[in-house]
Amino acid sequence: KIDTATKKTKKTLLQKNIVPLSLIGIGLALNNSNFEKDFQKNIRKNVGENYKTSIDDYLVFVPVVQLYAADIFGVKAKNHWFDQSKYLFISNVVSTGISQLLKSAILKTRPDGLPESFPSGHSTIAFTNAAVLMNEFKETSPILAYSGYTFATTTGIFRMANNKHYIADVLVGAGIGILVTQLVYHFEPLKNFNPFIKSKKSTFIPQFTENTVGFYFKYEL
Repeated sequence: KIDTATKKTKKTLLQKNIVPLSLIGIGLALNNSNFEKDFQKNIRKNVGENYKTSIDDYLVFVPVVQLYAADIFGVKAKNHWFDQSKYLFISNVVSTGISQLLKSAILKTRPDGLPESFPSGHSTIAFTNAAVLMNEFKETSPILAYSGYTFATTTGIFRMANNKHYIADVLVGAGIGILVTQLVYHFEPLKNFNPFIKSKKSTFIPQFTENTVGFYFKYEL
């Protein structure tokens, strides 16, 4: 017999994941369909067959910049910065791992003829980062929390405009990113692991340059 609390937990978990599960379901339905091929042709026709930009390589990280910038400016978050980083790392490792395994197993050809199109790795990362931002600030700053999805969606659009992915690739990548992050925040792995929780003299700032991604860390005893 399942008690009321267990039923409520299961219902809440399902409700949290309706959107990502729907994205994955729609993406699977559209995969290799005539619709996605025609949709891609229309996009390229509108932007031009020679269109190319690298902005999608940077947009995936905007929600991460927003996350730590909000911490620096004192916006109240759900978790301590170390826990944010912990869940961000776990979510990205798991979601990217799933995405890469599917790429290697399915070997769908990209619109430009290159291999491993399905699902979109950029979309997976972008929506993973956006989902972390959402979970951290949805209670205290909803506009900030959901703004990450704007950049994640734009990333997916540019992946199609760059002729790197079909719409099904983007939808499934987005669904995987959100779903994994929601599960991480639901189960909170390594919840009690935080060596900096009592320290008020630690600083963590991500740094992005044209060719590298890194961070600045300072800890005072």
